Amino acid sequence: MKSITINGSKRESVGKVSSKALRNAGQVPCVLYGGDQPLHFSADEPAFKSLIYTPDVHTVEIVLEDGKKQAAILQDIQFHPINDKILHVDFYRLFEDKEITLEVPVKIVGKAPGILSGGTLVLNNRKLKVKSLPKNLPDYVEVNINSLEMGNRLYVTELKTDNFKILHPDNTVVCQVKVSRAALKAAQDAAKEATSPKKK
Repeated sequence: MKSITINGSKRESVGKVSSKALRNAGQVPCVLYGGDQPLHFSADEPAFKSLIYTPDVHTVEIVLEDGKKQAAILQDIQFHPINDKILHVDFYRLFEDKEITLEVPVKIVGKAPGILSGGTLVLNNRKLKVKSLPKNLPDYVEVNINSLEMGNRLYVTELKTDNFKILHPDNTVVCQVKVSRAALKAAQDAAKEATSPKKK
């Protein structure tokens, strides 16, 4: 999985007053959880654009002013209810030997025969929850639809999961090809024509 670097500065004060002062200076108050003690730091607001405003999922490398680096994932983010400015960000520390759970996007590949026949592809799950060691986290879960005929469904059990687990029930539908209204009407018209008595 791709990683984004965020340069941060440790925070000595963590109260509301200091947090407000940081925001006024264009900084975002952050907390890194998962270690012996939470690590409080701040980072420039523009540094979060490529992490937050994207459908992709990334791990994060937090680089502090003393040169120390921490691998992490985004855990929670708070926005201002009116102007959507970032108010606070929580991260969770990654450990090489500990599995992590994360939602990653679904990537559709291939061409479904059912779509070529007039059906419509419905994506039931745009993201799937996976679990693995940090080094094995996928950028996305690939979903091949080459075998989907009209009316077929594709379940999570049919997906390739190299070095990671999908944390959904076996009966979870990832996507399906539904009969479109146009195709249904065409089939109904054809059926009527086949059963109606032919005029001599």
